[in-house]
Amino acid sequence: MTETKLPGDQFVQSLARGLAVIRAFDADNISMTLSEVSKRTGLTRATARRFLHTLVDLGYVRTDGRVFELTALVLQLGYSYLAGQSLPQLVQPVLEELSAELHESTSASILDGGEIVYIARIHTRRIMTVGISVGTRFPAYATSMGRVLLAGLPPLELEEYLAKVELRPLTAKTIGTVEALRAELDKVRRQGWSLVDQELENGLRSVAVPILNPDGSVAAALNMSMQASLADSTVDLEAAVATALPKLQAASAKVTDALRAQH
Repeated sequence: MTETKLPGDQFVQSLARGLAVIRAFDADNISMTLSEVSKRTGLTRATARRFLHTLVDLGYVRTDGRVFELTALVLQLGYSYLAGQSLPQLVQPVLEELSAELHESTSASILDGGEIVYIARIHTRRIMTVGISVGTRFPAYATSMGRVLLAGLPPLELEEYLAKVELRPLTAKTIGTVEALRAELDKVRRQGWSLVDQELENGLRSVAVPILNPDGSVAAALNMSMQASLADSTVDLEAAVATALPKLQAASAKVTDALRAQH
């Protein structure tokens, strides 16, 4: 029999109830009547009314006299938390959620010179001969995250990179010329995402999208990796990308929004 944990003597029930009223509002319940708030929180109508009108007076809730809605002021409740979080801390829970949805390994990285550096990773199974962990580095030109990051560089920085990059053939499919890489980066920049098919290692495919800074520049990249055996045909690969890409973009938007909230 599971023991129920009772609140301690420092527990403030009124604060807990007030937070419960705020949490009752979500994407499916943007506007609610007093009765609906009462039902979702388990509070009596009289109690729910007192908390709602207190929140109205404080500016966290607005009402037209019949329905209630949260205001943008509630965002400030999370700003202090977000302001203290680094990019890896912000992206880790998003990767966990994304990996659970896609049932594939997910990662985030930044650009350091001509290489990507992993800053967060969730792996569902090992799909590379080399183990990947935070701090692992790979050549940017041969990875989906690297191409997203390179495509986001200012023109002069990109030209400096292309002038000195050595394109080593890591597999038979690795991109082989600077001209081809430049064309691929132009494509990535236009479409906003990158697909790399077995250029880093045989049997490894990945899709990546950018994470943006508040000024619109690329802060990091986020990707999903999958085995080529799971998508052997072009049709199957396109279907896999079509399924994964919207989820990757939604995950990226969450981190981008969190970065924006820090500023």
